[in-house]
Formats: sequence, C-alpha cells, structure tokens
Amino acid sequence: MEQIRVLLVDDHPSFRAGLLALLKPVMGVQIVDQASSGEQALALVPQVQPDVVLMDLAMPGMGGVETTERLVRDHPHIRVLVLSMADDDETVFAALRAGARGYVLKGSRKAELVRAILAVHGGEALFGPSIASRLSGYFTGLAKREQGFPELTVREREILSLMAAHMTNPHIAERLALSGKTVRNHVSNIFAKLHVADRAQAVTRARESGF
Repeated sequence: MEQIRVLLVDDHPSFRAGLLALLKPVMGVQIVDQASSGEQALALVPQVQPDVVLMDLAMPGMGGVETTERLVRDHPHIRVLVLSMADDDETVFAALRAGARGYVLKGSRKAELVRAILAVHGGEALFGPSIASRLSGYFTGLAKREQGFPELTVREREILSLMAAHMTNPHIAERLALSGKTVRNHVSNIFAKLHVADRAQAVTRARESGF
C-alpha cells in the first residue's frame, strides 16, 4: 500500500505527541516529521518531502496562513490540511485563500481526520461538518447577493460586502491586496450602478439585499 507521507506542524509538543499516537497505527499513513513553527516546517519540507501537511494556524512567528501560502506556492504538489481550534469566518477563509485543501477542527474524531487526510491526498477538498456548514451558508448567501445585484462584478460585490461590514477604503485595499486608487474606482462604479449618492446609501441597499 502506498504510504501517505504526513508532516505535523503545531507549536504544542503535547498536541503533536497526541496526534502522532493517534495516526501512527493508521495503515497507509506515515508521519515523516514534526515542526513546531512555520519557519521550521518550510525548512523541513525539502528534506522529508511530505504529501500532506497537517497545519496549525496560531503559532508564534510565521503563522499557519502564511506558511500555507508559501508551501502551496513553492511546492504545489503538497496538500495542506488545516487542523485548528479556530472556526470563525475570517480565519477559515484566510486559510482557504492561502491554498489549504481542507479544514478540520481540533478535537474531531479520528475517523474524520483520517478521512480528511485521504481526501486531500487524493486531490479532493474536505472540511469538517461545522466548517462545511459555514461554507454552505456563505455560498448560499453569496448566490443571493449575486441575484440581488446582477449588474455588479464579482469584485464589486466583494467590495460592497466589505463596505457593509464597516470597512474603510484603506482597510478594503489591505484586505484584498489592491491599491487605494483601484478600490476608490470600484466604489465609484458601485455608486453609479446602484444609483446611490454616497457610501451610506450603498450600505443600506446592500444590507437590504442580505449583504
């Protein structure tokens, strides 16, 4: 049977030890090494050549999101499976934008974790039940928002949703890695397409449409 080579990345030795004890008996899964930080993980990857990286997010130094982004960029064949305590929208979507192929909460059952490892190794994306429910709710809401403002582009809808969340133009620019001028142009286009005069009116219309 082909062995799935797994690298554990977590800053808590006791948690890594428990994870090792949990996964070591699993046929087809081989724990090739452990890392206590994002920096250490990036240094180990070329040496141990994992297929799957089990990635914590909240670590001192380089966090799991940035580590995931660099891993996916430099080693696109490696699959990152997030194993985290965090289940808030911002953290989940930041990990997915960075390139994580799955997201499972710490404390999940062994069968769920093993299934996630097998799935992401096989090229699928897999999320724990609560994360999957959150994603489903997000995309259902996204579909409704798209129906509400079909005249807006995807980027304009994204910016409008951030405006509705009380984010300023500079914050939106930072969140989406855009220039301030680009964001201002998008905001002007939103005003024109929604036939509103200012930000307050745009936000009111957005919230009435479920943003």
